[in-house]
Amino acid sequence: MITRILLSLLAALSTAGAALAAPDLSRMTAGELTVFLRAFPKGGELHNHLGGGTPAEDLIAWAVEDGLCVDPAELAIRLTCANETYRPAAAFVADEAQRSALIDSLTVRHPRFRDRSGHDQFFTAFSRRGQSPRRTGDALAETLNVLAHQNTFYSELMVTPQGAASRGLGARVGWRGDTAATKAALTEAGLEKLVPAVVTDTNAMEARAREVMACDTPRAQPGCQVTVRYLFQAIRQGPPEQTMAQLQLGVAVVAADKRWVGLQLVAPEDSPDAVKYYDTHMQIVAELTDKGRNTPVALHAGEVTLAIVTPDDLRDHVTKAVRVAGARRIGHGVGLPAETDAVAVAAEMAAKGILIEVNPISNRVILEVEPEDHPFTWFRQNRVPVSLSTDDSGILRSDLSGDYALALKMGATYADLKTSARNAIAFGFLSGEGLWQDPNVYRKPARACAGQIGGAEPRGACADLVAGSDKAREQWRHERLLKAFEAGR
Repeated sequence: MITRILLSLLAALSTAGAALAAPDLSRMTAGELTVFLRAFPKGGELHNHLGGGTPAEDLIAWAVEDGLCVDPAELAIRLTCANETYRPAAAFVADEAQRSALIDSLTVRHPRFRDRSGHDQFFTAFSRRGQSPRRTGDALAETLNVLAHQNTFYSELMVTPQGAASRGLGARVGWRGDTAATKAALTEAGLEKLVPAVVTDTNAMEARAREVMACDTPRAQPGCQVTVRYLFQAIRQGPPEQTMAQLQLGVAVVAADKRWVGLQLVAPEDSPDAVKYYDTHMQIVAELTDKGRNTPVALHAGEVTLAIVTPDDLRDHVTKAVRVAGARRIGHGVGLPAETDAVAVAAEMAAKGILIEVNPISNRVILEVEPEDHPFTWFRQNRVPVSLSTDDSGILRSDLSGDYALALKMGATYADLKTSARNAIAFGFLSGEGLWQDPNVYRKPARACAGQIGGAEPRGACADLVAGSDKAREQWRHERLLKAFEAGR
C-alpha cells in the first residue's frame, strides 16, 4: 500500500516537473514570443509553393536586373516588353509611389486592394508576379535561407515543371472517355519524353541556388544546410486531360528522380473547373497512383467555406481526397468538420496517419477564418496528425514562425508545436524508416535507437538506421536541435 502511494507521488511530481519545464507561451510578450518561435526548431515545412514564396521586393529587383517591364494598368511584372503600354521596370519603380503600388499588387499587404477580397487578391497575384523561369534557382535560394534562419531544415516545395509542354500535349490528345484510354493516348504521344527535361530543369535550378548561396565555400549561406524535396503540382483548372497530362508526367518524374517525392493538385478549389471536375480529378489521381500506393499524394482539399462554395461542394472534398484518391496528406482541410462524414473521416485519418497541413495565416487571409474559428483544436482532439506551414509566404507577407505564433491563438500548446515540428518530417515523403514507431505521439523510438534519440551521435544499429534512411537522418538532426534549444532556453 505504502509502495503504491510513493509511486503515485513520484509520478505526480514527475508530471508536475514536466509541466513546469514546458514554457508558458501565454505569459510571453510579443517580442519574447517572436524571438522564441524564430529560434524554435520547426522540423520542416510541407506546404510551400515555390512560385508564391518569393518576396515582391526580390521579384522587382530581378525584373530590373533582367530588363523586364511592368504593365501599369494591371500593376503586373511582364516577361516581355512587347506591349506599347508597358514600361521598363527600372523606370516604373524609380517612382516610390508606383513601386509601393506594385508591391501591393503582388501581395496581400494592403487589405481590399483594388476592392478585391483576400481570396481574389491572393489567387490573382500569381499571374502578376512575372517570375521568370531563369530565376527559379534564385527563388529556391531565398526560400531555403529563410527556413534556415528560422531553425528549419527540411522542406517539400510545390513546383510546376514543364507545365506548358505537358498541358499542351494533353490539349492535343484530348479526353478519350476515361482515365485509362487517356493515359494510353498520352503515353503514345510521348508524354514521358518530357521527364529528362524536368530532370535538367531541376539540376539547373539547384545549381543556381547553390551558386547564389555560395555553397561549398567559406561564405556558404545557412540555406545550404536545408534538405529539399519537390512535389509535382498540377493545375486543377482547364479541361481534365490537361490536368491529367501534368499528373501523369509527375508520376513518371517521381519514379525517375528521388528529389521529386509526390503529387499535388493546386489552384482555387472553388473555381468553376475545380468544382466541375473534382470527382474526375480524384479518379485520375487514384488510377495513376494506385490510390497513392505507387506514388505519394498530397492534395489541397477542404480549402473552402460556405462563403465561397455551395453546401453541396462543402460536403465531401476531403472525404474524396482520402477515400477515392488515396491522399496521404491534406492541404488546408478547413472544411472537413462541415463534411457529411466528418467524424468517421477524421477517425480514418488518425488511424492511417493522414496528415493535415495547417496554414493559419493563409486561412485567415484567403478564407477569412479567424484563429478562434479554425478547426485546429478539433483536429488534435480527434488525433488527426497536423503540421503547420506557410502556403505562400511571399504573397502573404509572412513566415513559418508567424504561422506558429498564430497557431497559439487557435489553441495550440507548446506540446502541439513540438508535435507539429516532428510531424513535418515524420509525415514527409522522404525515403526510409523513421526514428519513431508512433508518429504524432512520439513516445516509442525505433527499437534500434531506443535511449539514443537526441544524443550527439547514433551508435550501433541506430547509426546504421540513420545512415541508411533519409527520413531518420533528418529526424536525428531535428531531435538534436530540439534538445539543444530546450536545454538553452
